[in-house]
Amino acid sequence: MLKKMVQIYLYTRYERFWHWLQSLLIIILLLTGFEVHDTYTLLGFGRAVNVHNFVGLAWLIAFAFFVFWIMTTGEWRQYIPTTKKMLEVIRYYSYGIFKGESHPVPKRKEAKHNPLQRLTYLSLAAFLLPLQMITGLLYWGYNNWTAWGLGFLSLKTVAVIHTLGAFATLTFLIVHIYMTTTGHRVSAHVKAMITGWEEVEEGTPVQDWERAHPKTSTGT
Repeated sequence: MLKKMVQIYLYTRYERFWHWLQSLLIIILLLTGFEVHDTYTLLGFGRAVNVHNFVGLAWLIAFAFFVFWIMTTGEWRQYIPTTKKMLEVIRYYSYGIFKGESHPVPKRKEAKHNPLQRLTYLSLAAFLLPLQMITGLLYWGYNNWTAWGLGFLSLKTVAVIHTLGAFATLTFLIVHIYMTTTGHRVSAHVKAMITGWEEVEEGTPVQDWERAHPKTSTGT
């Protein structure tokens, strides 16, 4: 039976801008980082290093703005982990999605992420990405370690941690791209991150204003 869908304005302009900017920066960092490790030749070693360093610093600045945004807007609440319906969500992605079942935790304005997403995104934002940025900065400033009082660090250890983090980030990126195809249409989630409007099944809790004024909010 076909499910009737309604639209809610879910992602603000800044969220969409940050999402696509970070995606671009991470892809460039992965491409140049693996080239620096002599995986292939694309830009040449010297240029790859320069681009990697520049984009890495840009990513760090952009991430700082993102943290400021979520803290000042209250969006940090979207990342508070919860185990409520976690097993149902895992079952859905493991089994139910292939049978056309409805998502056990439909998206809504006050809860954009399901329990599994919350745990994943919090782990990324609070642990993996900062770890990559810190080890990247250390790698970049290796010649100044003694002056910074960090002479006790091992370059090999920092390099290994940074590389493992890159593979973890690549793994997340691949899984994330796959997950974007699991909406009621293959392009539904990608379209939502472009327009801001997410399609959900009729009956999903949405704000009364959005029910009464579909597709009229401009967002921020």
